[in-house]
Amino acid sequence: MQVPKRKTSKSQVRIKRNSHYKRPAINTVKCKACGSAKLPHHVCPKCKR
Repeated sequence: MQVPKRKTSKSQVRIKRNSHYKRPAINTVKCKACGSAKLPHHVCPKCKR
């Protein structure tokens, strides 16, 4: 019967579990002034509006 040689730490277990976690997609909106993509509720990086 197989037995682990060392105890895996909590951090290592969490790293293994979270490797399959998928981040939610970033939502972007069009800037009303210049039409470029920007984050909602943020200043447009191109036209600074």
